Amino acid sequence: MAKIAYILLCHKDPDAIIRQAERLTAAGDYMAIHFDARSTAGQYKQIRSALADNPNVVFARKRVKCGWGEWSLVQATLHAVEAAIDAFPRATHVYMLSGDCMPIKTAEHIHRFLDDNNADFIESFDYFESDWIKTGMKEERLIYRHYFNERKSKRLFYGALEMQRRLKLKRRPPDDLQIRIGSQWWCLRRATVEKTLAFLKQRRDVMRFFSTTWIPDETVFQTVVPHLVPEAEIRSRTLTFLMFTDYGMPVTFYNDHYDMLISQDYLFTRKISPEANDLKRRLGLLYTASGVTFQISGEGPELFKFLTGRGRIGRRFASRFWETESTLGRERELLVVVCKKWHVAKRVLERIRQTTNVPAVEYIFNEESAELPDLGGIQTSLEKRTRHRRALMRMLFDYYETDRMMVCMDPSNIELLEDFAADRSVTRLLEIECTFTDDYLIGHAMRVGLAGEQTSAETLQRLLPTIRNDIVFESDRIRDAEFKNHHRIRETADLGRNADALAQFLSISQEAAREIADSPHLFAD
Repeated sequence: MAKIAYILLCHKDPDAIIRQAERLTAAGDYMAIHFDARSTAGQYKQIRSALADNPNVVFARKRVKCGWGEWSLVQATLHAVEAAIDAFPRATHVYMLSGDCMPIKTAEHIHRFLDDNNADFIESFDYFESDWIKTGMKEERLIYRHYFNERKSKRLFYGALEMQRRLKLKRRPPDDLQIRIGSQWWCLRRATVEKTLAFLKQRRDVMRFFSTTWIPDETVFQTVVPHLVPEAEIRSRTLTFLMFTDYGMPVTFYNDHYDMLISQDYLFTRKISPEANDLKRRLGLLYTASGVTFQISGEGPELFKFLTGRGRIGRRFASRFWETESTLGRERELLVVVCKKWHVAKRVLERIRQTTNVPAVEYIFNEESAELPDLGGIQTSLEKRTRHRRALMRMLFDYYETDRMMVCMDPSNIELLEDFAADRSVTRLLEIECTFTDDYLIGHAMRVGLAGEQTSAETLQRLLPTIRNDIVFESDRIRDAEFKNHHRIRETADLGRNADALAQFLSISQEAAREIADSPHLFAD
């Protein structure tokens, strides 16, 4: 059975650290603690005194003053890991934690998971080829030496960096290492940890290199472990659930996140708010429970993006202004069919195509797999299509040798609608309003990753009003834009009104429009 040596890096809240150590070791596991040397001696003494009689707790032999982004964090980790390996010969795994981490599964589940998965869990992505680093410095972290802390001594940090650039003091990583990057929250098998410690002691050149890189806690273990362990034995993921805001800051969890957290496919989570006492209490009780079955839905990251994204339109960020390309052509007419139910829009589009022979493409700005001809590569990804949407549509007009064409769009594509409406060409808009049952919205949430098969009914009931309001909000934005040539058909409207709208949108006869509007099962799910 797996026995875990937890490595706890911490710097505050002695009471919480004591409770965490007692909780995790009560299940038969171990803990090695490094308490930041910048913290007071009284706090450290309080922790040591409270845990003095616990045989499953040890402390790093040397305390280090830690600074964010510095080698000191790696050094502190190594001191704690060495203490754990020496003190706990029965430990089968070593798991990195911080003071604000909490288990989101039972000890029983965690041990069973590690028994069933004979692998090392550590994020490990190619440093230069991956997009793991979203903002800020990238190669500069490695190819220059960093002796100052960017947060504490900004002028010295950037001054030293600029001096090295001017003097061309670039350096190369060790030739035999592929530099990798990932989260510092890993779980490694004992044999892997022992190999890593031996390697770092032997390879002083590797230690010297990483000791002057910036934010080495995201690169040292992430680079060395794949160098020593076969790829088939590594799972490039963390077992600790964490999310980041748009500002690069970790998301903090509170009392009302309990159901969401325990349904994620992870063993621990960070960061728990210091004020989330009820969440800590419930997770603490859960950890010691037995016979608990978890329904893993894993919707957390997508749900967070969805909910926080509601503030991006005129609330937290200004709307995005996409690059403007040349006109589609003053003589051309673009017919845009807008509908949240894509299958309904496609059905309407097909009936229009049969009746009018107007060339049409479907959700080319929403579906990667939407059928498109070869247009020289511009059609290969959603990103390219969106960025060069006017060029794409102009090429489609040319490809079909037409001055009239239809396209489907989702109501969320307001920037695209505004851009096409501002073009010299004529843009006509047909908005299709559908009714949305709770069952349909639940299915929609699952299709877009906001929920899973195992998402609890309580979570779904809280989510449904937000999704429904979001659909209304998107429709309201389209109305507020006051587009010219904006027409609307409704599932709840009578045949005559829908036929009138179609006739105006398509510039066709009432009889032809009525034939389209009267199509069987037009709005059916």
